[in-house]
Amino acid sequence: MIKVAVFGANGRMGSEVCRAVGDDPDLELVARIDLGDDREPAGAADVVVDFTHPGAVIDNISWCLERGLHVVVGTSGFTGDRLGEVRDMLGSAPRSGVLVAANFSIGAVLMMSFARQAAAHMTSAEIVELHHPNKVDAPSGTSLATAREVAASRRAAGLGSMPDATVDELDGARGARVDGVPVHSVRLAGLVAHQEVLFGNLGETLTIRHDSLDRVSFMPGVLLAVKSVVERPGLTFGIESLLGIDSPRR
Repeated sequence: MIKVAVFGANGRMGSEVCRAVGDDPDLELVARIDLGDDREPAGAADVVVDFTHPGAVIDNISWCLERGLHVVVGTSGFTGDRLGEVRDMLGSAPRSGVLVAANFSIGAVLMMSFARQAAAHMTSAEIVELHHPNKVDAPSGTSLATAREVAASRRAAGLGSMPDATVDELDGARGARVDGVPVHSVRLAGLVAHQEVLFGNLGETLTIRHDSLDRVSFMPGVLLAVKSVVERPGLTFGIESLLGIDSPRR
């Protein structure tokens, strides 16, 4: 039995995690922590799941590692520098594991894996990510990770800059550029989490799309991470390795 605490327990994702943990016979929910709550009850856990806010997550990870806890992080905003901070903190907690994932949906992870494969063979690539209007960050963490992986695959394949003759544009019309890959963000009532990766070659296009229609779609990946992180000291990025999928270049 793995004891679990959830940070951000009253949020949309955190509340779903609490339900999923409570329904799993191998897990025990021992603490639900939200903004302003005392974190000490989480000290009784083996694993803390963090779905909070980019401004709070690093302090939460530090708090957990000081107590020898394992951490599963779904909070967005993890740049290379932030991952470096976590690695440094783990130097003082060599028995603890931290798993950070841009997306816990198995379908989304497969989408990113397929995009990495396609990127090496296609002349052009752009990303459209679509989310509910209450999402605080744009572009999404998943689209940022996808763009970086697409760019890395293109570089490894020796592909140059993508063709684009645009010289006159409104600010933002061509999206944000992430490692040279345009990323377009849509925020619309009725959506949950969706992403299209668009590829083009002369005379053909390829679209890889994933749709999360309900937050329950993220729970199998979260539960897999919770059960795996206790046996994975150090930093793990993404759930690809847990699924036997080639990990992204980091």
